[in-house]
Amino acid sequence: MSFFGDLRVVLQGSRFRRLFGTRLVSQFSDGIYQAGLAGFVFFNPEQHTGAGEVAAAFAVLLLPFSLVAPFAGVLIDRWPRRQVLLLSSLVKALLAVVTAILVAGDEGPAFFVAALLVLSINRFFLSGLSAGLPYVVPRDKLMMANAVTPTCGTVASSLGTGLGLAIGMIGGEQALGTGMILFVAALGFAGAALVSLTLRYRELGPHLEEETEEVRAALRNVVLGMASGIRHVRDRAPARDALLTIGGHRVLFGISTLITLLLYNNTFTDGGIAGMAGFSMAAGLLALGFFLGAVATPWATERIGDDLWIASLLASAAVALLAFGLPFSATLFPVAAFVLGFVSQGVKVTVDTLVQRHVDDAFRGRVFSVYDVLFNATFVLGAALTAGLVPQSGVSAPVISAMVVVFLLMSSAWFARSRHVDSSMSDQRIT
Repeated sequence: MSFFGDLRVVLQGSRFRRLFGTRLVSQFSDGIYQAGLAGFVFFNPEQHTGAGEVAAAFAVLLLPFSLVAPFAGVLIDRWPRRQVLLLSSLVKALLAVVTAILVAGDEGPAFFVAALLVLSINRFFLSGLSAGLPYVVPRDKLMMANAVTPTCGTVASSLGTGLGLAIGMIGGEQALGTGMILFVAALGFAGAALVSLTLRYRELGPHLEEETEEVRAALRNVVLGMASGIRHVRDRAPARDALLTIGGHRVLFGISTLITLLLYNNTFTDGGIAGMAGFSMAAGLLALGFFLGAVATPWATERIGDDLWIASLLASAAVALLAFGLPFSATLFPVAAFVLGFVSQGVKVTVDTLVQRHVDDAFRGRVFSVYDVLFNATFVLGAALTAGLVPQSGVSAPVISAMVVVFLLMSSAWFARSRHVDSSMSDQRIT
């Protein structure tokens, strides 16, 4: 069945639509909120941000996830996941109002604390969505659901960023414009809480009565629970290799994001609203790539398999960086963003499905929390590793060339894995 045929089947399920609607409203609001953060942190017209400052901002805003996610996973495996969606949305709404007030008061440190709390609490929300998805779609539609939900959420986030940018243009580059953006985001988070109420209290699990004594004992200790999730993945090669790949990819994605921010803030434009508008255009093409990558992935994996598809995507990223990134052209660079978006979402949808297929439900929340830690920490690691290598202009041919080499190495590993799997299957048929 085609992508859109499968999409129609998935959307026919009322339970899926309710969870899907909760995600869309929340991630649209995330996009608005992120536009406010970007305007305040990265595109301040009074300064031209350098690589070290960008990396530091990423660390402040993203690394707390590494502390929150282990607790999120264990609690999501114990709390009703509908309640996780509801309460996290309400808390985000309250904190978004707080950040809007702090911007007006020019309270930089307090603003960062409130903002990182919003982003950290969002881990509960996103982990709850991932862990609850298998409850609302049939197992054989998980690939399709993983293509639809995160991708449409990313597109919704990009649309929200566009709306946030428009609000900022109306309010101007001063604190009023940023405060308006953040307040509208707060309204959106409150809306997501209302949509989540269309789901029943226990509709997204977990069903603890189905767990073993060993699992219930692990739930009583956060550290042991996290460790058990890691052991669970370690013993399942498809999920383990998929997580290692997404970690490597996110390091490269962190590098490319840092370079893109610097180029639009210091080279392609003079920063401020113009820089944010240019970066938003590139982000829009990135989102289009996300969408098309998700459309193509179920079709491609059905025909050539998961391993070969990941290998092909990673090789495509290397080619795109050489052709469209290395010239450092304001005209060509957005094309590189589009291809990297396609690759990123194609890899992520495939990895999501591999993890969900090869992880038991009792451990799914903890495993996706490990996934979240890896997803964000490796992104920051990529930015940190290159902060001292990339100039303020963002133009660095050696760094782009190194990224090409790493993409090709990762692609080769998946090509080799694909051939090994095919050989094993042939041997089994002969036997």
